[in-house]
Amino acid sequence: MKIAFVVLGFPELSQTFILNQITGLIDRGHSVDIYALKGSEVETSKVHPDVEKYQLLARTCYYSVPNVPKNNLWRFAKGFWLLSAKLYRNPQIWLRSLNIFQHSNAMSLRPLYKVIPLLEKPNHYDIIHCQFGLCGLQAMSLRKFGLLQGKLVVAFRGFDISEFIQQHGDRVYHELFTAGDFFLTNCDYFRQRLLKLGCAEDKVIVHRSGLDCQRFIFNPAKVDSQPVTQIVTSGRLVEKKGIEYAIRAVAKVAKNQPRIEYKIIGDGPLKQALQQLIEELNVSDTIQLLGWKDQQEIIEILKKSHIFIAPSVTAKSGDQDAPVNVLKEAMAIGLPVISTYHGGIPELIQDNVSGFLVPERNADAIAEKISYLLDNPQIWVPITQAARLQVEENYDLHKLNDELVDIYQQLLTQGFVRMSSQKVVKNASVTY
Repeated sequence: MKIAFVVLGFPELSQTFILNQITGLIDRGHSVDIYALKGSEVETSKVHPDVEKYQLLARTCYYSVPNVPKNNLWRFAKGFWLLSAKLYRNPQIWLRSLNIFQHSNAMSLRPLYKVIPLLEKPNHYDIIHCQFGLCGLQAMSLRKFGLLQGKLVVAFRGFDISEFIQQHGDRVYHELFTAGDFFLTNCDYFRQRLLKLGCAEDKVIVHRSGLDCQRFIFNPAKVDSQPVTQIVTSGRLVEKKGIEYAIRAVAKVAKNQPRIEYKIIGDGPLKQALQQLIEELNVSDTIQLLGWKDQQEIIEILKKSHIFIAPSVTAKSGDQDAPVNVLKEAMAIGLPVISTYHGGIPELIQDNVSGFLVPERNADAIAEKISYLLDNPQIWVPITQAARLQVEENYDLHKLNDELVDIYQQLLTQGFVRMSSQKVVKNASVTY
């Protein structure tokens, strides 16, 4: 199959789930092109090694609207110069971009400028797989222009089905639900939300983000044999990750348990505020912000750690998380995990069975669970074994990539996907 991946940015260290799908499809003999709205937010030295191994940058087109002059006269002059210079390449696409009856903003010439970066790319694919709803909206527009052709599959993953809805209203995807051929969500929590927004039930299925379990050797941590207990969190330093509450929790525990260290992997807009909080709580010797790390560096840190915390919260903007991949990685390696009743996370963790869940924004509850784990090392083995089993059964990357290919093939041959193949994972703690 010939597949186009439409993504927000590439390559992104925080989105290995997309990279894993791309490389999995290439390994299975399929051709993949990448259309990205922007480049990476981190330095090139931190790019995942698979980007170079599979020469993915050579497969990538950075689709972004060139600078549109603010001055109306200059915008029209430049626009029609482009039109006269490039019309011969595909006159139908250019004329569609200027159709004021089809595009409400055609008079601004933005649709005209929009098609420029893609004129050199092949445009016919079997599958156009959009990562995030925003990419689905972009691809829908490009398909109207004739710049991309193929079955339109859109995956919803988090902020696009939470924060974006709060910002733009419940009908923002209304046209996409009709134009799109099929939709994926990474947890049942978001599938239910998509249905409430008006997506047809037979057009959406849960397809989870997986990890290569073979890369994560199960080696349960043993806290009672180490002089210092290493606690770790990994994620972008943004509000929805809830890292402030984990910092407060560790600071509280450290008063009675001085032999603990807390390492926070990641970067983002809250870095300065979180560093200031660490200093205000006088725990600079205990808590450290490590910055960005690539996947292998994260794995090495997890191997040397004892407890993993993912204190996700619903941001004021409405942004929410699905079960994040690094949480699955920690569970696969054998770390007991503490997270929150948030988004799709309770589908991954069953409280008191495969980990611990606490209410959002509750530092005291996180502190209680840390202390409970430190005081009861005998519970670590059954908790971590249950966690590993959950990941192996429901989040194995190879099984999920095979499932993705099956979804594509059913869509191409039958025009629909059999819902009987859907495997819904629900823990007793999940409520909607």
